[in-house]
Amino acid sequence: MTYTRFEKARIVGARALQISMGAPTLIKLPKDVISPIDIAMLEFKEDAIPITVKRVQD
Repeated sequence: MTYTRFEKARIVGARALQISMGAPTLIKLPKDVISPIDIAMLEFKEDAIPITVKRVQD
């Protein structure tokens, strides 16, 4: 599925908040990655984030 930049920002932001609050990561991380935003971006790129987007049809 292709996401708009707004959907991507919302998904990554929500996942980064979860990670910063102590949620386990869903992928193996490189040693140098510690920022929740960077971790969420890596998870998004690997399509590992279990968040869905519902779009309303007009």
